[in-house]
Amino acid sequence: MTGADSCSNTPQTLHSPRQQSGFSNMGPRLHVALCGADGGCRYERLLDGNPVWISSTGGSGGLKRGAGRAAAASERVSPEEMDQEYERRLLRQINHQNLPTEARLSKCVSATCSPVSVKSGDRFIPTRAGSNWSINFHYANENCRSPNQNHKAKDASSDSSKDAVAYAALLRNELLGAGIETVPDPHTDDRRHAVLSQDSHSLFRYTVHTKRVPFDSDNEVSPYSLSPLSNKSHKLLRSPRKPARKISKIPFKVLDAPELQDDFYLNLVDWSAGNLLSVGLGACVYLWSACTSQVTRLCDLSVDGDSVTSVCWNERGSLVAVGTHKGYVQIWDAAGGRKLTSLEGHSARVGALAWNGEQLSSGSRDRVILQRDVRTPPTAERRLQGHRQEVCGLKWSPDHQHLASGGNDNKLLVWNSSSLLPVQQYSDHLAAVKAIAWSPHQHGLLASGGGTADRCLRFWNTLTGQALQSTDTGSQVCNLAWSKHANELVSTHGYSQNQILVWKYPSLTQVAKLTGHSYRVLYLAVSPDGEAIVTGAGDETLRFWNVFSKTRCTKESKSVLNLFTRIR
Repeated sequence: MTGADSCSNTPQTLHSPRQQSGFSNMGPRLHVALCGADGGCRYERLLDGNPVWISSTGGSGGLKRGAGRAAAASERVSPEEMDQEYERRLLRQINHQNLPTEARLSKCVSATCSPVSVKSGDRFIPTRAGSNWSINFHYANENCRSPNQNHKAKDASSDSSKDAVAYAALLRNELLGAGIETVPDPHTDDRRHAVLSQDSHSLFRYTVHTKRVPFDSDNEVSPYSLSPLSNKSHKLLRSPRKPARKISKIPFKVLDAPELQDDFYLNLVDWSAGNLLSVGLGACVYLWSACTSQVTRLCDLSVDGDSVTSVCWNERGSLVAVGTHKGYVQIWDAAGGRKLTSLEGHSARVGALAWNGEQLSSGSRDRVILQRDVRTPPTAERRLQGHRQEVCGLKWSPDHQHLASGGNDNKLLVWNSSSLLPVQQYSDHLAAVKAIAWSPHQHGLLASGGGTADRCLRFWNTLTGQALQSTDTGSQVCNLAWSKHANELVSTHGYSQNQILVWKYPSLTQVAKLTGHSYRVLYLAVSPDGEAIVTGAGDETLRFWNVFSKTRCTKESKSVLNLFTRIR
């Protein structure tokens, strides 16, 4: 047999409908007969792609064969009969697809049901009954991106990204009636994905306005306008665009700092409210004036065989506290250049200092935190014991009510002004906690950073004792500082990238990445105007950067539902 074994040993030449319409017969063609389980041949498909239907001959014992006789007589089918047969098979196929699952299963359990007995057409006709179309416009395509692509998209602050945001807002206005009048900020926290409640479930909705709205309404366009856009979209296009935030990646000033120690547990740089920078270099403390660039030496501890381990200015910028390697805390008058007092009490080096009004807190390697009032005799002190290793970080909250302390025991403790025991304890860090910063914008918000084995920034709600957010920075976190004007913070890092990162909170997107130090960036201080920072490293340099903007942040919400709002 030529081709496949069809219903006869000597196949007849079958003519397609195209040959019926006047095409000449080109001779015998190769064909294939499809036969069902009952033995009847359904139709043949020629190799040129033209289907020819033939009459089926039933049989229970397979294909009938005879010498010189065809088991199934092929008949030429007219186009009208072919169309009717096609319609019947199409209806059977649709009815079969619309049957419930139980009906299909029960039908296939019968003895006569087999996979080859299902009559299917020669065309693919898709069914869209169960299709799930994602037609909501506000669904962004970030869900199908990788985390790295999302991170790069969040960091993008170019004009093209802002144009894309404006274009998306314009489409929302025209297609969904969102009523957006200003271009949203690309750096806004996009984790919340605000859903349009009134349009998300009925995108293609037709409404008939029974009452005529006034002409000056925002929803109606002037009849004399040649623009197809609505008034809301016109306001959107006319809205002022915020200039792109650009942070210089080059420091505007670099100072040499010889003998600046490369020690993670020390705090040797601080900036006063009087625009004086104090730096501990070896056994001396130097003051650098940001106004005149004049450098003066405040004290020299080499005569006592001691060295500087920490410096800290009071809030007014008149007094500077100096912690020493032998465990002393000296109070110096910056204007007069004289030592006012020397406080004892620690048995090891004092690596952390924090002022709270006229009270001074000091943390030492002896695991003790001492709180003393500089106006009273040195014997009046409070001893706070909670850490099991060296205390390397101390910061008072802006409301002067709570003290946060970090230690080499990987613990972050929160103390109040009256108790001798910590009121809160956080143990999520996996390394020493030196970087501590209270937010000046949200009450009770505390940020902390871990050492080399942790590398994480973590945020805490000290009002409820809950952990809020965390992110892996990829390197040792040495210092943290919040911006005074915007809801941003800066972090300095050590092993292994030695970088400076500016973060936007609460989205935790990186606004800028600054590099230049060749050693760990162990020291950080913010200028009194809150616009510049100074960083120090073991490469014995001090670098000044402009990182924070002058624009004021929006006022904090006064709602009683806001957990960060103080209820007085």
